[in-house]
Amino acid sequence: MNRSISVFVVTFNEEENIARCLSSLQGLFDEIVVVDSNSVDCTREIAAEMGAHVVTRAWTGFVDQKNFALDQCAHDWVFSLDADEEVSPKLRDELVALTPQLAEIGARDKVWGWAVPRLTQYGGRWIRHGDWYPDYVTRLVYRPRTRFAGGEPHASAQVDGVVRKLKEPLLHYSYRDEADHRARVEKYSSIWAQSQWKEGRRTGAFSPYSRAAFRFVRAAILKRGFLDGALGWRIAAFSAREVFWKYRKLRVLQQRGDGSTL
Repeated sequence: MNRSISVFVVTFNEEENIARCLSSLQGLFDEIVVVDSNSVDCTREIAAEMGAHVVTRAWTGFVDQKNFALDQCAHDWVFSLDADEEVSPKLRDELVALTPQLAEIGARDKVWGWAVPRLTQYGGRWIRHGDWYPDYVTRLVYRPRTRFAGGEPHASAQVDGVVRKLKEPLLHYSYRDEADHRARVEKYSSIWAQSQWKEGRRTGAFSPYSRAAFRFVRAAILKRGFLDGALGWRIAAFSAREVFWKYRKLRVLQQRGDGSTL
């Protein structure tokens, strides 16, 4: 068991995922922190039964909630993951081998963050092309030199130092079905548009169309999403749809002249 790295997971109604997520961490780290946003299912109970330290806190946004979770961790090195992710066996081995060297590498080369490739399961298959792979996300960080930032709903770790890449994947179980995918596109595009409006961002009348078209071509053709077959084309279409609605909704807020709820 590693006694120099903490792990945190931010949750809300994740009883379908949290056991799988935490099971992949058992015996790997000695501190697992779960920050839960008043779930109404059994997320907190499952997490507590599996040995996690559970903190309940009202939702304050993706960025602020992750910064709060980061501050709850006892160790300086922290690994973060979402409830719908799990550490693959090969990534587990890679982390075990890397851990004794973290302090030395950090002091010598100013490496204070490590990114992992995220491999997503969609429609019963692992997606290995397009925008979704390799989807590098910075997850192992040195807490004194890291804060989460970025536009909602995407909070990313910003490391004051060098970030290197790990080889083995973090497994991501994304959407239950096509309806779930569609609903989250709708939800997250609204969150993004409102956050961007508040930050003073504005967009042109043709931006929703041009940006969506580029995203589709990038995902399906330039990044070879077509190699994933019908699912690759579907993912590219949903990615383009999300981009369209993000900028279309930002345009609506711009025309209204306020940041009222979409």
